[in-house]
Amino acid sequence: MATQGGSAARRLGLTGSATCHERVREPLRERAEPFASARHDGDVIQRMHHIDALAVSGDWAVAAVADRQGGVVAAWQLAALGFGRGAVGGALEAGRLHRIYRGVYAVGRSSVAPEGRLIAALLACGSDAVLSHRSAAEHWGIRGASAKDIDVMAVGRQGQRGIRMHRVRRLHPEDWTEVDGIPVTTVARTLLDCAVVLTQRQLRNAIEAAERLRVFDLRSVEDCCRRNRGHHGLKPLREALRETSGEPPDLRSPLEQRFLDFCRAAGLPEPATNVSVCGHTVDAAWLPQKLVVELDSYGFHRSRAAFEADRARDAALQLGGFRVLRATHRRLTEEVREMEAIVRTFLAL
Repeated sequence: MATQGGSAARRLGLTGSATCHERVREPLRERAEPFASARHDGDVIQRMHHIDALAVSGDWAVAAVADRQGGVVAAWQLAALGFGRGAVGGALEAGRLHRIYRGVYAVGRSSVAPEGRLIAALLACGSDAVLSHRSAAEHWGIRGASAKDIDVMAVGRQGQRGIRMHRVRRLHPEDWTEVDGIPVTTVARTLLDCAVVLTQRQLRNAIEAAERLRVFDLRSVEDCCRRNRGHHGLKPLREALRETSGEPPDLRSPLEQRFLDFCRAAGLPEPATNVSVCGHTVDAAWLPQKLVVELDSYGFHRSRAAFEADRARDAALQLGGFRVLRATHRRLTEEVREMEAIVRTFLAL
């Protein structure tokens, strides 16, 4: 669920409307009374103990914070809980904390889930950090997994190993939101940023994926472009929008996307995808020319039943006056010219 941005302090917590410091404080409220050495310092309850002296209560407090953040905690949060550098160092040596980034640790185990890795990168880059570029596109579901490095946008921050930092002077409040509790650039801003780092084909695919997921809003994209005059992604994004005007194709597999990319690269007319022909749903078709293309992948066609079903469908299509061309990943990648010549011949181009 996406929620529009609020204060910078709210972005890195994962519950309600409380600030980060309030989230650090909450686990301690219930256990504060038994510890005489606890003291209030402003809004944050600080502990005077080291990590060993805190025993169950201290570990419980840290675990409660980490549990809300995908299993990770920042050094400044540990400091707010009263853990000094010596205590943190001892916890690292004992294996209770594991460094993920400078100043960010996994609690109790060295590996964290993907969500925890994203939150760790944001914590490492400050309270105004948001996911951006490729990582934002992946989080929105409009682009598949890419490089291991996480794209983060923040004002004037330095990156570190494993984080691809994108520094900005200012990020407009309408250019970021929260998705599943994680700060991320909006779809419109994500597409604008991705226009700088993706190829035109990849950018078109991301736009079409956003349309299929019903998270694309052209007016929001136009507003975002107006807010960010001078952005290097403006020209390539507008070009991609012109090329993808109209209803996005219905694609159900990476091989179908590859075939569509093949057609575009070859300058072929764009086929209809996943349409019904002679009572059967076919992968791609040029209906006026009565040409059907079926895309064969080993994973879907390796059983005898699938083999027989394919042949029965081919026969039905041929009886209906359609020619059937079968294409594989290898033909679309290693025999591109031969495949293009065949399609052009069938389409009489």
